[in-house]
Amino acid sequence: MDELLLIAEDDASLREVTRLGLQAEGYRVVEAADGPAALAAVGDHDPDLVLLDVMLPGLDGFEVCRRVRRTSLVPIVMLTARSSTVDVVVGLESGADDYVTKPFELPELVARIRSVLRRAGARPTPTDDSLGTTDGALGGGNASQELRLDGLTIDEVAHEVTRDGAPVALTATEFRLLVELVRHRGQVLTRDQLLDRVWGYTYLGDSRLVDVHIQRLRAKIEADQAEPALILTVRGVGYKAKR
Repeated sequence: MDELLLIAEDDASLREVTRLGLQAEGYRVVEAADGPAALAAVGDHDPDLVLLDVMLPGLDGFEVCRRVRRTSLVPIVMLTARSSTVDVVVGLESGADDYVTKPFELPELVARIRSVLRRAGARPTPTDDSLGTTDGALGGGNASQELRLDGLTIDEVAHEVTRDGAPVALTATEFRLLVELVRHRGQVLTRDQLLDRVWGYTYLGDSRLVDVHIQRLRAKIEADQAEPALILTVRGVGYKAKR
């Protein structure tokens, strides 16, 4: 384990305790005490994951997250003392992959970090489902490595998505969510199934993660996000990719 984590947190004591705990788990850690310093640290250190406090001075965590997302797909976990639906959704809509509510226990934080890093580094293994649900992958050895959904082409090995030939920049979580839906196109996947398969962690039924990431995914792949044609909502159940 040699991942570099950035902790952006203005509470010095919490920052120190978190740093020591993460270093004990084998992570390398750099720190930032305010929003501008966090932005600079992302550019200077190119971390593998950012722990980003919402209430940072200078620039709050939401704005830092938005600015980072303009140039980077680095995994971001928001640290928030506010657990209301609005605050959580704003954080996720800003581009965060996950959130942890303060006060938190170190084992919980480490579990979230490992889960997010695993998603960021994983390359999905094609399954029989993918073979049966593509619109016709490329022939030969690539047949099980590429998925298609109308104008979308999903290369599971290269971890790339194109729409009508143009690249689509997806975070690791958005990519895995899209792959899971397209592998099972035409089949309704509940929010709990998606939480388990995409996030790989028990979130106690917190469907906000799924709903907001579906919204972000649609904004990137749908011709008209208001009238989605690729990722469909099945009210009261979950989501499915167009058959």
